[in-house]
Amino acid sequence: MSDTTDYYKLLGVSKDASDEQIKKAYRKLAMKYHPDHARDDKSAEEKFKKISEAYAVLSDKEKRKQYDEFGSTGFHQRYSQEDIFRGFDMGDILREFGFGGNFAGRRGGTRFSFGNGSPFGGYAGHQEQVKGQDLIYEIPLTLREVATGTTKVVSFRHEGRSENITVKIPKGMIAGKKLRIAGKGEPGPYGGSPGDLFIQAKVADDPDYTAKEYDLYLDSNVKLTEAVLGTKVSIPTIDGKELSLKIPAGTKHGTRMRLAGHGLPGMQGKKKGDLYVCIHIDVPRNLNAEQKSLIEKLASSGL
Repeated sequence: MSDTTDYYKLLGVSKDASDEQIKKAYRKLAMKYHPDHARDDKSAEEKFKKISEAYAVLSDKEKRKQYDEFGSTGFHQRYSQEDIFRGFDMGDILREFGFGGNFAGRRGGTRFSFGNGSPFGGYAGHQEQVKGQDLIYEIPLTLREVATGTTKVVSFRHEGRSENITVKIPKGMIAGKKLRIAGKGEPGPYGGSPGDLFIQAKVADDPDYTAKEYDLYLDSNVKLTEAVLGTKVSIPTIDGKELSLKIPAGTKHGTRMRLAGHGLPGMQGKKKGDLYVCIHIDVPRNLNAEQKSLIEKLASSGL
């Protein structure tokens, strides 16, 4: 499903719809598009898949919260099909709505099989070969590894034995992004193909930078006089460069300045993020006699 799909529009409900309203809307659409009820409509199966994915997200409090907070695109960057349908028992839900039939999950069954992490792999009236369960391996990365790319050795259990593989981590693999390694998941029941192994990035906190998606945030301290008169400061970038940043005269504490294109690189050649420098003005706590006299003169001058 497209990462720009609006789940609320799919179910025909508003964004502030209650759980009961969402459930009622899904039931109505499921009755309409379930393949048992719409055998003559070739598009029904695809529509049924879409509304079921929407219901799987909006009926789950945490997934709905994430969807509302990050939007469709941001949500799909964090959740794979496997994540979306995890804990979502399609069989129980449809039986509650009065449908018969089973949904093939990890244990096999009839009618629908798991494919690409969702409970839909193709409609059939017989028992199908079922793809094995996908596995997710969280790999720790530093921000600098995200910026430059790296190579990691991954150790995991596969088909009852330990296995090591070398994985090339591309630039821009921010927290939550995944790499798919086909066929390294659990074996499929009933002779089905094995699932896949997903390598998911878990980015450690950095002592200097804070990351939000592909943008980076960095604090820079300047003296009180530098903020008043203006100055230039040296700003380190995540890839080891040094940039000269002009601080205009009269800059206020907390001012945020953007260095375009100096954030984290995007995956697959996508646009780089930006580097935001937050200016902190150091106000001296202890003044010597000369400094105090000068400040008093400035105060008496109306500054």
